[in-house]
Amino acid sequence: MINAYNKPIGVIDDEEALDIVGEAVLKLWDAVDDLSRLRPAHTPDYHVTIFGSARIEENTPRYEAVKQLAAQLAAMGCHIVTGGGPGLMQAANEGASQGAPNKPEASVGIRIDLDFEQNVNDFVGRVFEHKTFFSRLHHFILRSNAFIVTSGGIGTLLELSMVWQLLQVRKLYDTPLILVGEMWHELVDWAQHYMVSNEAGLASPVDMQIPIVVDTIEDAIHLIREHHARWKEVDRQLKPERTSPPR
Repeated sequence: MINAYNKPIGVIDDEEALDIVGEAVLKLWDAVDDLSRLRPAHTPDYHVTIFGSARIEENTPRYEAVKQLAAQLAAMGCHIVTGGGPGLMQAANEGASQGAPNKPEASVGIRIDLDFEQNVNDFVGRVFEHKTFFSRLHHFILRSNAFIVTSGGIGTLLELSMVWQLLQVRKLYDTPLILVGEMWHELVDWAQHYMVSNEAGLASPVDMQIPIVVDTIEDAIHLIREHHARWKEVDRQLKPERTSPPR
């Protein structure tokens, strides 16, 4: 028998093997793209993803602030999503477990398999595991109704940038992106200066309005409370449709 490369079955060279692998991978990505379209227009629960550094120690002001932020959001009825690791991720999961002590599913961890970060933190009630950053980032996007970005490094910047870009090209919509703290004020100012001002033409002025930069966790909670209230109103209107008997 002859294969598509006009050679006996099982006999191919390295370049042909790479071509086959590449084609197979692209087909898998097509399947992922198709499945991602299954995200409902209105999710059954309201999820807030909190991004932040894995390096912040417990019992520090930034740790306690993020814990308080998550606790208030969980008490409001929000599910809290993090990367499931230490630092500010743990702070958010700990806050979620305090704010909704009888709902372990309200504290979610979407973790990445890293050699130096082996264990999910103790406050995660529901965990998802990923082998790659790409699939993990996609999971954050599919699961979240809002994003809050706290103090963080390169990983947090990657997460922020992806959400910002998806909102820019309208692959996400009606999904608040809230940045807390001075470091993010300076980031947006930098983007404004180098991408928009002086007729740079690298981004549109409206793109700079996508992230909402605030100074305190109280400001972030206020914004989420308003968005959550609108989400609940839509949920209330949809409930008769969900519970009505089949005709």
